[in-house]
Amino acid sequence: MKSRKYVQDLNGKTQVELNEELVAAKKELFNLRFQNATNQLDNTSRIREVRKNIARIQTVLTRQAN
Repeated sequence: MKSRKYVQDLNGKTQVELNEELVAAKKELFNLRFQNATNQLDNTSRIREVRKNIARIQTVLTRQAN
């Protein structure tokens, strides 16, 4: 149910806002992967969550483009 609200929030954003959020999510994913490689990451499930959020953002962007 939390992801549904997130997608609804994404649907209300413009393409520029979505692109900014996509860049921020990709940076966060990079940082999480780096922390995981250096054994500094406590919550490894966050990587999966961020990857899914990136996919959600890209899906909404694709839908808006058509």
